[in-house]
Amino acid sequence: MIKKVGVIGIGTMGQGIAEMLAAKGLDVLVMEQSAERLAYGLQMIEISLDKQIEKWALTGAEKKLILSRVKSATAYDELSDCELVIETITEDLDAKKEVFRKLDAICGEGTILASNTSTLSLTELASVTAIPQRVIGLHFIYPVFKIDLVEIVRGLKTSEETFSRTKYFVEEVIQKKGVMVFESPGFVTTRLICLFINEALHVLEEGVASAADIDSAMRIGYSFQHGRFEMADRFGLDSVLAALERMFREYGELKYRPSIVLKKMVRGGHLGVKSGVGFFHYDKDGDRLS
Repeated sequence: MIKKVGVIGIGTMGQGIAEMLAAKGLDVLVMEQSAERLAYGLQMIEISLDKQIEKWALTGAEKKLILSRVKSATAYDELSDCELVIETITEDLDAKKEVFRKLDAICGEGTILASNTSTLSLTELASVTAIPQRVIGLHFIYPVFKIDLVEIVRGLKTSEETFSRTKYFVEEVIQKKGVMVFESPGFVTTRLICLFINEALHVLEEGVASAADIDSAMRIGYSFQHGRFEMADRFGLDSVLAALERMFREYGELKYRPSIVLKKMVRGGHLGVKSGVGFFHYDKDGDRLS
C-alpha cells in the first residue's frame, strides 16, 4: 500500500501533484534544486488552498491538515522510505536521467520510480537504473486537482507488477481514471493537445482572428475550460515548444513543426503564467489579468 510519496520538482505540475496527494491523505515529501524554489513552491500550494477557502470549497482546518502532510526534503536520502517517487522537473532528458540515477541508488527495490514527463522516453530514463522494471510514467494533466485523468505509461521493461501497483494507486488511492499508454512521443494527451495549440497559432499567424477571439470561440463554442492560448500560457510556452520540437524530431512530420510565433514568444521570455506574460497577462498568483 502506498502511503508516502516523494515529489521531485515543485514547479506548476509538482505543486498540483503534491497538493492533490496531500488532500487525498498521503504523506508527501517534496524536493527542489534550491531552497528559494522550494519555498516558492510551498507558498504557491498555500495560495491555491486559500483560493479554495475563498470559494467555500475548503475549510481552514482542512487547509492546515493538508499542509501538515507536505514536508520538505533537502537530500535524496530522505526519500529512501517512500513507496513511490514522482519526478516532475523540467523536460530535460539528461537532468531527468540524473534524478533517476540518484533515486535508483537510494530507494529500496519495492519503490516505484515514476516520471511526469509528457514527451520523453521512459525506456531511456529507466536505462540508467539497475532495476528498469520499476520505472513507469505517471503523466498528470493540468490542473491536477480538477482533471481526473492520469496517463500510465509503460516503458519497454516496465513490469506487470509495477503497472498493476501503479494502476491501483491511481484508481483506488487517488481516485482518478488511469489510461494505459505504451511509450510513444507525446503519448496521447500531449500529442493531441499540442497539435491543437499549434493549429491555433497558425490561425493567429494568418490573421484570421485575435488570440482572445480564438480562445473565446473554442471555450464558449466547445465548452473548454480554457482556450488554446490560455492553456498554452498555463502549460508554459517553453514547455509547449519543447514538446512540439521533440515530436517533430521523433515523427518527422510537418504537423508537429512549431509555429514561428511560439518560438518568438519563448525567445522573448514571454512564457505564460510562469513569467507573468504570454498571450495574456497574469498576476503573481497565476490569475489572468488581461
